[in-house]
Amino acid sequence: MFNMIIGILVGIVAGIYFLAVHLGNRGQTLEGLLQDPLYQRQVTERIALGVRVAVAGKDNSALAILPDPSTQQASSPVTMPTSGAEVFQQVCVACHGQGIAGAPRAGDATAWDRRIAKGKSTLYQHAIQGFKGDAGVMPPKGGRIDISDDLIRAAVDRMIEASQ
Repeated sequence: MFNMIIGILVGIVAGIYFLAVHLGNRGQTLEGLLQDPLYQRQVTERIALGVRVAVAGKDNSALAILPDPSTQQASSPVTMPTSGAEVFQQVCVACHGQGIAGAPRAGDATAWDRRIAKGKSTLYQHAIQGFKGDAGVMPPKGGRIDISDDLIRAAVDRMIEASQ
């Protein structure tokens, strides 16, 4: 009797399995998926080039960094800064506001004294081209390579003034 019950249960399970396989094969085929316009658009968006090449030491302000439309909210558009103060607020404060990654905090005279002593030209060079030191890392132009060198210099001047 036990063997007969086990045999019936195995038969039911096998029947459900074959029914599921049969119904699953009736769905969308690979060829149908490849022809789907929504699928084609999604693939095109995923493989689109999202980078532009910038040359170190050159003015790369013409290379606008475009926001990703899938993550960008309509209420917070990316704007190009027009002054050193705006560059500081949009870019520099991310690290220099809290001292992240070894960045000297804006307004901390002690942390800036030895850096200011090296001269503005050195600070400009480190801000524009990037710098890796013992205390941390400064990415080129704070990671915003689309900002002009003159605006970066103005932002450095603003931080120097705030730290003296």
